[in-house]
Amino acid sequence: MKQKPEIIIMILSWFAVVVQFILIILNRQAAIFETIVRFFSFFTILTNILVGLYFTTIVCHLYKFPFSLFRNKGALTAITAFIFIVGLVYQVVLRNIWAPTGLQFIIDELLHTVIPIFMLFYWFFNIRQYEVKILPLALWLLYPLVFIIFLLLRGHFSGYYPYPFLNVTEIGYYQTFTNVGIIFGVALIVLSILLLIGKTIFKNKP
Repeated sequence: MKQKPEIIIMILSWFAVVVQFILIILNRQAAIFETIVRFFSFFTILTNILVGLYFTTIVCHLYKFPFSLFRNKGALTAITAFIFIVGLVYQVVLRNIWAPTGLQFIIDELLHTVIPIFMLFYWFFNIRQYEVKILPLALWLLYPLVFIIFLLLRGHFSGYYPYPFLNVTEIGYYQTFTNVGIIFGVALIVLSILLLIGKTIFKNKP
C-alpha cells in the first residue's frame, strides 16, 4: 500500500479530534453551543484538523476547492511547522498545568505528541523542492494571525480564553501581546529551520 503513512496519520488525526470533541461535550461546563465554539477555539484542534484535511486530500485524491489549498506550494511545510509548534508549546508550557487520565490522556498524547512527531518525520522523508519556497510559507502565517485576532476579540466579549498565556483578563494586554510576539517569533524560527533543512536536503541530493 503506497499511501500507508498518509492513511495512518489521517486516521490518527481524525480519531483524536473526534474523540476529543465527544469528551469535551460529555464533560462540558457550559451550554452545548458555547462548548462547541470553545472546542474550535483551540489552536491544537484546528491544526490537527488541518493535518487531517491535508492527508484526506492526498488519500482521497481531492483536487477541488477548498482541498486544493492543501496541494499548494508550502502547505506541507507550513502545516508541519504549526503542528510542531502545537507539540512544543504543550510540552514546554501546558504539560505541567494539568494531568489527564484514561482516554483523555491517550487523546492528549495523540494531539500533542504522537501526531506532531509523526508529521515531522513524514515531512522529512517526503519533502519536495516546491515545499521550501519563502512566499507561499509567508502566506500561511495568516492562519495563526487570524486565529489570535479571533481569540482576543471573542475573549473580550465572552471573557473566555482557552490559553492562560493569552488570557487578557488575568495577565493584561501588555503580557498577552508579548506572548503573541514570542509565539510568532517561534513560528518564524520553526519555519526558517524547516526551510534551511529542506534546502540542505535538495542541495545535497545528487
